[in-house]
Amino acid sequence: MAELTISKKACSVSPLKMSQPIGGALAFLGIQGCMPLLHGSQGCTAFGLALFVRHFREMIPLQTTAMNEVTTILGGMENIEQALLNIAKRANPRIVGICSTGLTETKGDDIPGYLKLIRQRRPELADLPVVYVSTPDFKGAFQDGWAKAVTQIVDDLIEPSPTRFEDQINLLVGSHLSPGDLEEIRGIVESFGLRPILLPDLSGSLDGHIPEDFTPTTLGGTRLEEIRRMGSSRATIAIGEQMRGAALALEMKTGVPHLLVDRLLGLRAVDRFLHLLSELSGRPVPSIYRQQRSQLVDAMLDSHFFLGGVKVAVGAEPDLLQNVGHWLAEVGCELKAAVSTTESIVLADLPVERVQIGDLEDLEREALGCQLLLTHSHGRQMAARLRIPFYRIGLPIFDRLGAAHEVLVGYRGSRQFLFAVANLLIAAREEEEGVSFHRHGSPGEVSRRSREENQVTG
Repeated sequence: MAELTISKKACSVSPLKMSQPIGGALAFLGIQGCMPLLHGSQGCTAFGLALFVRHFREMIPLQTTAMNEVTTILGGMENIEQALLNIAKRANPRIVGICSTGLTETKGDDIPGYLKLIRQRRPELADLPVVYVSTPDFKGAFQDGWAKAVTQIVDDLIEPSPTRFEDQINLLVGSHLSPGDLEEIRGIVESFGLRPILLPDLSGSLDGHIPEDFTPTTLGGTRLEEIRRMGSSRATIAIGEQMRGAALALEMKTGVPHLLVDRLLGLRAVDRFLHLLSELSGRPVPSIYRQQRSQLVDAMLDSHFFLGGVKVAVGAEPDLLQNVGHWLAEVGCELKAAVSTTESIVLADLPVERVQIGDLEDLEREALGCQLLLTHSHGRQMAARLRIPFYRIGLPIFDRLGAAHEVLVGYRGSRQFLFAVANLLIAAREEEEGVSFHRHGSPGEVSRRSREENQVTG
């Protein structure tokens, strides 16, 4: 069992984590026709907008209540009211998701009370679904904000249903899954004859497609009608420990039983997931996955020469750290350094002596002596200083293309991850040997020099 330590530094020197409002806003971006709204200053929203645009390289709908010094002191009700009126008039969204920020949380704005008064004063807003989630950015991290937003969506929008559709299941997906991951998961579930409802569904809104017409809100994602229909599903599968709370809330409200799948990266993890789907559907595992499983086993055989005994350092959100850390350990790597952003029960089960809640400075100190680094793009300077291969995971990834389409789930995603990491190590070894060649000459030249030196000294 890993020991969990929390950094006691006065400040974060090189931040690893992102804030709760950003995580909550991204969850709302997975709902069709949604307009996320950050209740805070313009700078809070500008930061999140720039981060999402650099990672996904897409248009990101994100609005702000534009609080200033005076409105922060007096209260933000008028700002919220004006923002909702402007959004309803100009964007015509199906739903608005409001995330608080550290500024308004410190002030103590009673946003549920504000919304009740605003609906009384403004009848034109009475029928507009508005979901508010408290996401102070002075505590917690990205996946906490995502989890809170999904839980609040469940509480506000899903209703109990007397009917049950035997082939319909809910998939509550964590923030560590990319749009490419969600497409892969959807395909796997549908191959068993099941109809999945994903919440949130970034594969529909941030998958990189070009729309026929411009829309100021999200371009795709989970439809409002689908969310309201989740109470009639046969079961809920929560993917990632962070989704446990939302799944429990849905079960308590609608009676739909939930199951937790903590990992989808690695041979045994995918085996368990397919076995679960086979039990839910009453169907055998499709033959295509038997072939993919065989391909993954072969990839493990091919790559273990390069991965066995390699010391690895990983910095990521807890659920992503759990997926990557366990899979690397299963293929023979040694997880030497692990740093995460927020507390989670999954961290204690990691195959490492100690997990630290800290920043990239802590990770760099722990990574001394490692041969591979995995974290988001802000770790690239660290990798250069340590002179070790660097594999980008998580969010943001702004210095490479295709981050939204990376697949780290299923047999295929597990196989491609092994190949990518092994190829990084092979390239690093070749580069090191090339430097040695240019510095000392070819092996033949080195041998000839050695003989000549021995003759002189002899």
